Amino acid sequence: MKLIQRSLLGAAALCLSMGAAAQANWYPSKFGPNDEIGAANYLTPAVALNAAKLVKTGKVYSLGITVSTTTPAFPPRTCSLYIVQPGQTGSADGLGPTHTTYNDDILNCWTGIGTQIDGLGHIGVGNLYYNGNKWGEFATMGGLKKLGIEKIPPMVARGVLLDMAAHFGTDVVKEGTAFNQAEIDAVAKKQGVEIRQGDVVIFHTGWLSLIDKDPKRFGAGEPGLGVEGAKYLTGKGVVAVGADTWGDEAVPFETKNIFEVHQILLPMNGTYILENMNTADLARDKAYEFMFVLGQPRFKGGVQSMINPVAIR
Repeated sequence: MKLIQRSLLGAAALCLSMGAAAQANWYPSKFGPNDEIGAANYLTPAVALNAAKLVKTGKVYSLGITVSTTTPAFPPRTCSLYIVQPGQTGSADGLGPTHTTYNDDILNCWTGIGTQIDGLGHIGVGNLYYNGNKWGEFATMGGLKKLGIEKIPPMVARGVLLDMAAHFGTDVVKEGTAFNQAEIDAVAKKQGVEIRQGDVVIFHTGWLSLIDKDPKRFGAGEPGLGVEGAKYLTGKGVVAVGADTWGDEAVPFETKNIFEVHQILLPMNGTYILENMNTADLARDKAYEFMFVLGQPRFKGGVQSMINPVAIR
């Protein structure tokens, strides 16, 4: 992860020049110049109803991982948990004649740890973010004035799992492997699924299996979505793209552009990113389409949020 961090710092000027070249082509949004939810506009009652029709067995999958104070995360992100008993002199004494005791907890965490959703205020192209919003005009230390995580409506949609590990015949897809249109179409055809507008597309790579047994390798790179693949999926009108990796896109990057897939998804198309998704059980059961449900914590002005999405078959 330190290698990636150094690369980011060294490429700041490159990202800014890319922004200057591309800015005229991707804003205002097709959803209107004041839109703040991007691809979530595809979440209609019809999309939710069609997703519900996929439920045949009632089996429920948790797609979130357990987060601890040692969970690897993109630097400098950390997380601490504190258990306190406020207003109590001691657990044996408690409050009142019934000696009532209780525990509360305090989280001191970056929200981009574990299974998470990247909101539209997370990544920019230079100083421009989704819908051409300028960083200095909406991002403050006290919260985002626009594009906050609280704006995202509940996601109830058809989920599509693309098992890239099975496609490549391996338990863990090699870092730097990029998934572009050819790979996406090949896996979708093999699995008998079609990617449609309003879908949530999730890649299974096996990468998350490294998070505990080889955290150094886990954080140093990853397989993931390629630049062409990102353009392909946004062109289909997907709501979100997820993976069982920490950043969703292929690292080492396909080009010298830093987190270009993030830029294509978030600022340029308003397509949400779901990271560190627990896909192992879905892949084991060959659950390639399902009802996807997510209601993220709604912290006003937040950039990202830890999540525990649910898949139902």
